[in-house]
Amino acid sequence: MAALEAAEFLHVSTPKSWVGQASNCQPLLLIDHANCERKAASSALSMIYRYEERCDFAVQLSRIVREEMRHFEQVHALLKTLQIEYVHLSPSKYARALHSYAREHSPTKFDDLLIASIIEARSYERFELLEEVLEGRVAKLYGRLKESEQRHFLAYLDMAVRLEEETVINVRVQELLNQEAQLITHFDDQFRFHSGDPGDTKG
Repeated sequence: MAALEAAEFLHVSTPKSWVGQASNCQPLLLIDHANCERKAASSALSMIYRYEERCDFAVQLSRIVREEMRHFEQVHALLKTLQIEYVHLSPSKYARALHSYAREHSPTKFDDLLIASIIEARSYERFELLEEVLEGRVAKLYGRLKESEQRHFLAYLDMAVRLEEETVINVRVQELLNQEAQLITHFDDQFRFHSGDPGDTKG
């Protein structure tokens, strides 16, 4: 599949209201981001077993697992530096909703790869936004991490294309992106790294 930029791939941009809330909720943002990195590593590891007949996938996914865990370590180290306690947070509905949609609407053998690709593309888009509006160590961290999200986004897409015709992949990914756009633009009363529109947060 031809190289894509995450912003071109996604159907909608992150609402400005989410960016504003992220600026005001950095401890929560960082804690949930650390959780997202752990989950991304776990997801990639599970795919190694799901596609165990594909040794080429195992090598790519193994690299992603290591990189995601390294990102977790970096975010965790920043939390300690900023004296932010790494506490338990309930997960956002974002990834769960995407996987639920896939299960309910003609699930395919490559849906998990496409969903992972969408999540990585959204992460890249948000890292880029956060690098511009935040300051200091947090902005620098997001500036360093964003390029890996772009690579992971394209790697997952490429693996899906190796399982199915590109025309089939294109149709399915558009369906999933439509669902993702709904999650990003609809009101969400729980702020998380991948949460939707928090609405007017001034009051």
